Amino acid sequence: MTKGFREKLGEGGYGYVYKGKLRSGNHVAVKLLGKSGGNGQDFMNEIATIGRIHHINVVQLVGYCAQGSKRALVFDFMPNGSLEKYLFNRQKMNSLSWDTKFDIAVGIARGIEYLHRGCDIQILHFDIKPHNILLDDNFIPKISDFGLAKSCSVEKEAVTVTTARGTIGFQRFRHHNQPKLQGMGKMAAGSQTQLILYHCSINNFEITIA
Repeated sequence: MTKGFREKLGEGGYGYVYKGKLRSGNHVAVKLLGKSGGNGQDFMNEIATIGRIHHINVVQLVGYCAQGSKRALVFDFMPNGSLEKYLFNRQKMNSLSWDTKFDIAVGIARGIEYLHRGCDIQILHFDIKPHNILLDDNFIPKISDFGLAKSCSVEKEAVTVTTARGTIGFQRFRHHNQPKLQGMGKMAAGSQTQLILYHCSINNFEITIA
């Protein structure tokens, strides 16, 4: 599928992502999880979470593999990479029209809104950041990487967490704008939407969504 893992698309604390091709001819992204995956907990979290949701602004899980200590997730391939590559590269950012920038920001907000209120359960991502927003060939944003996600019933308005989750640097804004914390903190349903719109606004998006 990956022809010996020759084409690396990216990497992170979880492991590496490689480009692959199915027998059908469709290209995919193969995410190999490293040994630091919490005895497979991140792997099981991601499968349990993303395997039950379907939305245009959430990355689609194609399949997975678990053989011995090796674990891999297979997703649809996103030709335009992550939003991070555009937010922190002025030349690439300037290549996008304002309509495209606006649609990306709104798409991300819609994806998070779906996770919070559109499923039969609430799903809190806990690691929303530009690196985890992928762009397809039409620059439609897809939320990815659900290894830190937490689910709860739709009746809950807040979730108590006992340890810090997410990426340092993106946690600070999130926790400084939460309701009164219990344990480590309560994550209100709309806070991640506010977070991504905040990051869009300070990285040359400069838009307002009513």
